[in-house]
Order: sequence, then structure tokens, then C-alpha cells
Amino acid sequence: MVDTITLPSPADFHVHVRQGKMSELVVPHVRQGGVRTAYVMPNLVPPLTSTAAVLAYKAELERLEPAVEWLMTLYLHPDVTPAEVRKAAAAGIRGIKSYPRGVTTNSSSGIEDYGVYYPVFAAMEEAGLVLNLHGEVPSDDEKNISMLNAEKHFLEHLRKLARDFPKLRIVLEHATTKEAVDCVASLPDNVACTITAHHLYLTIDTVAPQPHHFCKPLAKEPVDRRALQAAVRSGSPKFFLGSDSAPHPLAAKAPALADDGSLHACAAGVYTSPHLVSLVAHLLEGFGALDKLEGFVSAHGRRFYGVLAEDGETVTLRRVKGKKVGGVLSGDGVEVMPFWTGKEINWEIA
Repeated sequence: MVDTITLPSPADFHVHVRQGKMSELVVPHVRQGGVRTAYVMPNLVPPLTSTAAVLAYKAELERLEPAVEWLMTLYLHPDVTPAEVRKAAAAGIRGIKSYPRGVTTNSSSGIEDYGVYYPVFAAMEEAGLVLNLHGEVPSDDEKNISMLNAEKHFLEHLRKLARDFPKLRIVLEHATTKEAVDCVASLPDNVACTITAHHLYLTIDTVAPQPHHFCKPLAKEPVDRRALQAAVRSGSPKFFLGSDSAPHPLAAKAPALADDGSLHACAAGVYTSPHLVSLVAHLLEGFGALDKLEGFVSAHGRRFYGVLAEDGETVTLRRVKGKKVGGVLSGDGVEVMPFWTGKEINWEIA
């Protein structure tokens, strides 16, 4: 049994670091959790739909934590034209994130029809940008589509995009179902998939009684969790870490009365950044995949994105006993609750 693991420059290829006071609190947690390269989501308010806005945001992140390599994305939107794609690529922006309208946090400006963006996808294919897909469709009572099966209904769109743009690198983000894993595995090598730490642990039974476990896409059934774990255990380079770490103010995660007397909804998001790499090691060891840790948290994603680790930049984990993840983290007027609070974790950053 190993007691230390040294990893070459872990990377998180899907992270939310918000804005304002929340950003000031959570941005330093990315490096604290072991990540050296972070692929940043653009669903701010307003969303990041121009190269100038993305670069301004990147500058703010670098001010808050200069020791992390911040890889930036645009938010797919009518303002993102083929010309903007070329401008973004020239500025070093790495990808464009697609959010179906209304399916998750700050997605009200999301898309409803992929077809109208085919000229944008063609420009991305030519410029080398990655298309990052939130893989759900909006709920529809008439079609019996809900957050329980929205990912499965999305897969037809993924197959069509992969067929129509064979040279476009596409990432299905935060997969939660066996069907999604099987779909990605069946598609060519230009299609990959991120898996979160929390979806390697949660099922619908552990989400239902705990608002701090509520996220979108929703964790599904044990058979789906087993498929995600098997994908990691396989060592396939198509599957790599994208934490979807998504902090929300503590009050937004606990149902409470709004000013008008109504009960406000629980915000969707699980926050794993402060102990991400240690948590992933803990979880992988639990289902017999610790030997796949380096590929999952570094090599596979870096290879797909073409982002090399800096020479000599490593993170070492050491085995611990009896350590528990702490509770609320506080900043200037904001508080967040990390995932795994109060639970034992068997690894820490040395």
C-alpha cells in the first residue's frame, strides 16, 4: 500500500470560480486543492460572450491567484460569431461552452437550437477551439423529459455534432449516466468526457435528503455511478477530471423563506475545489482505481486539450488517518459549504 503519490501538475477541466466577493473567497481554493491548471466556465452575470470580457475576467483571476494557469472559455450565444471565434482563438481562449436554456445556474441566455450555430462550430473546428457541452435538454412535461432523463435525451445531439464536425474537439461535460459513458466510448477520439468527483460518489438516494448534494446534472442511479467508476478504472484517455466545482452562498443551498413569504429553490451546485485532488484520490482508492489517478487528474485531459504540464510542477499527496473535511468557509460577506464536510478523507496535500 502506497503512502505518498506524486502527480505531475493536476488539472481541473471544468470549474466555476464566480465573481465579486465569492470569487475572492474561492479562487485561492483551486490551488489549495491541488490543481495547477483550471478550465474556467463562462456562466457569469452577464455571461462572457466576448473576447474582451473573457480576458478581463482572466486578468482578475490571475490577480487573485497568479500561481494557477487559467484556461478560459466563451459562452455560446448569438453574440459569438465566427469572427469572434477567430478573435478568441488568437487571444488564447481555449473553448466555447454550450448551455441549453434554463437547465442550470445562470443559463437563461443558453441555446435552444444547435443548427443555427453550425457556422460557429465550423469556425471552431478550423481555429482549434473545443466545444464544451452541458449535456442535458430542457425539461418538457409533454415529452416526459425531466432532470432525471435529460442527459439521455441529449445524446442524440452529441452524436449528430460528432458526425457533422469530425475534426471538432467536443467534450461532454460532467456525465452522470451509463448511457452517456457508453455513447462517448463509442464515438471517435475527438469526443471526450469529464467526470466530477461528486458523481463518483453520489446517487439520487444521497442527493434527495441533502441540499448540499444537489447539483445539475443530478446524480442518478447506482448503475450509473458504477459506469462512471468503470470509465475511470478503464484508464481510457476519453475520460478525465472536470470537477464542476460550483460554490453557492450558504443561504442559497438551504431552503428558506423569501421576502414575499414563498420558499426559494435550492441552488444547484457542489463545491469540491478546496480538497479536490485529495478527494479524487480517496474516491478512486475506494473503487480500485488509485493506479489510474495520474491519468484521470492530469495526463488524459492535458493530452486532449494540448496543454502540457510545466516541467517540475508536481503535487504530492500523503496518506492520513482520521482527518475530516472541515465545514463552512467564510469570506467578506460570503460563506460556502464544501462537499464531504465532516467525512473522513484518507489523503491530503503534503
